[in-house]
Amino acid sequence: MHPTSRARRLALTLSTVLPLMACGGGGSTSTVEPPPVPTGPQPMACDKLAGMSIPAGSIGLPTSGGTVATAAVVATAGSGASLVPEHCLVTATIAPVDKSSSDITFRIALPTTWNKKALMLGGGGFDGTLPAVIGNVPAGPADQPRPIARGYAVFGSNGGHAAGALGSLDGTFLLNEESLRNWAGEALKKTRDAATFVIKARYAADKIEQSYFAGGSTGGREALEVATRWPADWDGIIAWYPAWKQMSAMLAGHRASRALSQPGAYPNQAKRLLLLNAALATCDALDGLSDGLISDQNRCNDKFDPATASLNGTPLRCPGGADTGDTCLSDVQISTLKGMNSATRFNFPMASGETFYPGYNMWGGDLGIASSNALQPTITFLNLGTEAPANPMPTGAPYVARQTDALIRYAITRDLAYNPLSLDPENPGAWTSRISELSTLLDVPVNLDAFAAKGGKLLLGHGLVDVLVSARGSSEYYQRLQARMTPSEVDKFARYYEAPGYGHAVSSIFNVAWDSLTTLENWVEKKTVPPLQIMADTATGTATRTRPLCEYPKWPRYNGSGDANLAASFTCVRN
Repeated sequence: MHPTSRARRLALTLSTVLPLMACGGGGSTSTVEPPPVPTGPQPMACDKLAGMSIPAGSIGLPTSGGTVATAAVVATAGSGASLVPEHCLVTATIAPVDKSSSDITFRIALPTTWNKKALMLGGGGFDGTLPAVIGNVPAGPADQPRPIARGYAVFGSNGGHAAGALGSLDGTFLLNEESLRNWAGEALKKTRDAATFVIKARYAADKIEQSYFAGGSTGGREALEVATRWPADWDGIIAWYPAWKQMSAMLAGHRASRALSQPGAYPNQAKRLLLLNAALATCDALDGLSDGLISDQNRCNDKFDPATASLNGTPLRCPGGADTGDTCLSDVQISTLKGMNSATRFNFPMASGETFYPGYNMWGGDLGIASSNALQPTITFLNLGTEAPANPMPTGAPYVARQTDALIRYAITRDLAYNPLSLDPENPGAWTSRISELSTLLDVPVNLDAFAAKGGKLLLGHGLVDVLVSARGSSEYYQRLQARMTPSEVDKFARYYEAPGYGHAVSSIFNVAWDSLTTLENWVEKKTVPPLQIMADTATGTATRTRPLCEYPKWPRYNGSGDANLAASFTCVRN
């Protein structure tokens, strides 16, 4: 090699080595650092979750531990607001302490891209089935991303038992005390703790940033129950039409069933339509606009009386009070409906402390009429049904009649031959102590002190013409909360909204869609106090009109001008 070339090669080598030595290379010929050794828990692949044990010690109430039964990746489906992203779908069970009881089965949808938050969904009726974990929150809008598309780990359980063909009306599980207690609330804590264990394992997370709960009806009771009994577990709650004092509500429903079972008392669908039209004729324009929707419900309750009301100049009451057909209401039918509008009084001491259940807003709601609306079968099922209550209970009887029939047979008397319609809910005689005992499980006390103190937020909503769970019960809850804590303290963490025209979970008059989850997220995570809320009506399948969702005790009044289908044309006012 030429001397000049040798010198150039030596200079090139020195120019490479000397900087490495100056940086601590120490003359080593290797400059690549080894990859870091992982420390701490690592995320688990979806399929590896199957078969995983959930220790009993990780669950805050007594169980025999849990097991993940299945775990499988589900591919992305849908688009836009209907998008369901790729996720790991997990099904797991929690074994009971009493081997004669049933497993709690729960399901979790674990999105591949997780937002570090969790959402638990409540059930309905007697539970017994798994919530749709890839679905929406109650009354959630179809034009906004579902919780799983927002990145939530979403979960829910069957309440501690698997329902048979009767679904949410199957009360046979109530014969077992542990199963009963699970439905009454204990399954909520057990499911939350077990699901949290799985979520943390899947994502190798030491904590979940925010935990929310959303439910309606029984699920609404469950929402308020978790905030009351286990406030440290939850950051935000959405409770729609909550049966928060469920024992009391079912006793009131049973009183209505007994009245409807009397000869001639049950109004058929034609008579219900007649009643609705008569109430609209009296009350529709009280809010400044005749649009088939009664917004000033309290004033309507004061003005409308089916015994003296008329429709198109014809009295609603049948001549002489006897039933003469579908063009009028008989005296016994009017008396029954007015009875449902009145409070149920418990003439015995109930351990929960409850003494009454308020009446229902009967005037202006769809009690189950005949129409071509796709929602109508569900509305009729949840309201007065198609058959009068009787013993044995017909399958077409009102929802509450069928539910209380099962409660009395399986949980109260535990005598399958007993005639439930013989039990007087206001004076239950020999069954007083058992009903009182059950009330401590099913009536949620009004106490959110700890939940408020930890910074939790509550959104409470109820449809004004719900005749399965009374909206008056929710206003009572809110008023009692204010009396306990002062209105200004409650205002820091809770809002209560009443929705005109909305029934129990569904309505042919105003079927509410409300983005409560975004409102709750902003309040909890961004400290944004809820501004004026807007609800959309989807009774025809698509949003056809909007209204302000007013904070209690306000209601939306038409301004006298402007598009009647736009919320901007209304102002929230109070009587």
